[in-house]
Amino acid sequence: MHRLQEVNQAQFEDTRQQLSKQSVVGQWKPLAPSNRGQELPPPDLSVKDPGDGDESQSMAQLNVSRLRSSSVEIREKGSEFLKEELHRAQKELKLKDEECERLSKVREQLEQELEELTASLFEEAHKMVREANTKQAASEKQLREARGKIDMLQAEVTALKTLVITSTPSSPNRELHPQLQSPSKAVFRKGHGRNKSTSSAGITTASSQSTPVEPVSTEFKEVDSILFAEFQAWKESPTLDKSCSFLERIYREDVGPCLDFTKHELSALVQAAVEQNTLTIEPVAIQTLPVVKASAIECGGPNGFRSQIVTKCALSGLSRACRHRIKLGDSGNYYYISPSCRARITAVCNFFTYIRYIQQGLVRQDVELMYWEIMRLRKEMSMAKLGFYSSEM
Repeated sequence: MHRLQEVNQAQFEDTRQQLSKQSVVGQWKPLAPSNRGQELPPPDLSVKDPGDGDESQSMAQLNVSRLRSSSVEIREKGSEFLKEELHRAQKELKLKDEECERLSKVREQLEQELEELTASLFEEAHKMVREANTKQAASEKQLREARGKIDMLQAEVTALKTLVITSTPSSPNRELHPQLQSPSKAVFRKGHGRNKSTSSAGITTASSQSTPVEPVSTEFKEVDSILFAEFQAWKESPTLDKSCSFLERIYREDVGPCLDFTKHELSALVQAAVEQNTLTIEPVAIQTLPVVKASAIECGGPNGFRSQIVTKCALSGLSRACRHRIKLGDSGNYYYISPSCRARITAVCNFFTYIRYIQQGLVRQDVELMYWEIMRLRKEMSMAKLGFYSSEM
């Protein structure tokens, strides 16, 4: 509104100035001076003609009529301007209303999406809770079953301790060593069976004749302080990692030389299978030799005669009476080995079996007794490396 007033005032001033610039007859002066604040000229007191007076009066009336028409024109223009401003304001207001309506729709849509998202989150949370409860129930059931299996295994371990772990050089278990039993109680077995490398004395086949009782020899023993210290350090945290000082010495002095055969590539595979407990030693039946199966590739295998198997040993490469064969892992390859090679492999397997028992916590003996048992197993590896082995091999 203030702007409209200023526009009307400016138009009025322009019109008045135009009128003041026009030539007038006589000495007529405009009613309102164009310049405010300036000193007015003195009135002209000279006597005028009556004819001049009529003419000046008509001019004055003409100027008044012009001024009135200009004022009307200004009012009309002002009215038009106000109408345009009103129309523009109404248009802007309409746009604002449309924008507000659009924003209201967007807000309603967002609120609806938020409600749907909240509902889906609650549903997902309930679903996760139900799944967690189901898994918890299943886990508790498995835990109960596992505890039952643990109790059963503990009972079996307790029974095995009396058979395996109590067998020491000073007090051997006669049930595990049939050669120590009396001739009347000797056990004879026929045929052959599959035995993993964890088996120790049960790998060999029983002889067809009873073995006389051999008295246990009395030996003088003295603990080596360095070896015993290394064993005690290993016993604190048992591991099968060959980098520890205890096993590193045994690998260097016993295991490595004992499994160092002529065929070096196969020797490395045999050592890896023994360490991984995947080596199988099987006796070969002598009575009737079966036909070689296509699924089993026999390396250094039988020569086909119905007699004692004389063939090349797969490890030493020498022609020997091979009464056993080995298989590495789950492969179908069989390797025939001589009694000497079998004795060396068996000695190493017995050593790894015992230290695995210690690592699993199955040996409940004094530290010194465990140390002497390991020394006995090392002695067996050394004797086998030098070529000494039992006739039962």
